[in-house]
Amino acid sequence: MATAAVLKTLRARADQADTILATLRHQISALQTATALTAGRGEEQRLRTENEALRKEIEKARLSLMVAEIRNGEQPQSKPAAAQPQAKKAKKETGPPKEENKAAKEGKEESKGKGKKAAEAGSEEPEKMDVSRLDFRIGKIVAVEKHPDADTLYVETVDLGEEKTRTIVSGLVPHIPIEQMRDRLAVFMCNLKPSKMRGIASEGMIMCANAGKVEILVPPPGVVPGDCISFDGYSGTPDKQLNPKKKIWETLKPDIRTNSERVATYKGVPFKVEGKGIVKAPTLADAQIS
Repeated sequence: MATAAVLKTLRARADQADTILATLRHQISALQTATALTAGRGEEQRLRTENEALRKEIEKARLSLMVAEIRNGEQPQSKPAAAQPQAKKAKKETGPPKEENKAAKEGKEESKGKGKKAAEAGSEEPEKMDVSRLDFRIGKIVAVEKHPDADTLYVETVDLGEEKTRTIVSGLVPHIPIEQMRDRLAVFMCNLKPSKMRGIASEGMIMCANAGKVEILVPPPGVVPGDCISFDGYSGTPDKQLNPKKKIWETLKPDIRTNSERVATYKGVPFKVEGKGIVKAPTLADAQIS
């Protein structure tokens, strides 16, 4: 006959088994929710299998307790556990959650868009890089004075055929007497980005030939402020303003020179004012223009 101590131990184990079952049911319920978003049905099935094996062991322990109670002449206090209904199947997943589907779709669209842009970029023609991007015009210096804070700089007020005059700062004090600057017609580059020179913003550049000696380029007779410089074979509209990051002027500058006859040229093509003539340097041949 089973002793009272053995029965007590078996009952304690049965109670412990009930607690374990309740914990496992809670875990299964939580897992069913979690698997819908993360783990999937494989993990749930594994826990289901483990739970079923444990349930069978607990049922076996309960039966052993009942037999012991009967043999001891006591009314059985333990009953076989009712068959536990199988945990509800996790919601059938036919694909990733809606959020994941949306993200995947957006990623696909973004990739498609990038591919399209890359294809378009590959089909674009290279950016044009020639003298037609530079805005050279005839201007007249209507006033000039020395820069108040720089001994080598002139501050010129220039009429370029626009509604307002422009201020242009030039480092010509060591090269050109101020008397030769006043009321002078010259060629100016007009689409450089304005930059401050010792606190005064310069809105363009007077074009000169430079070969150690510096000379202001001389326009043909009959020009007026606002006349444009053109180049045969290089048609196009100049940039409204040159982008300093693209270094357009720096790229084109080496090909802008006077030729052996002192004519200002770009790759040998003269600076020309349509219907009026070509631009020259007073004496400098084969000189850089800047």
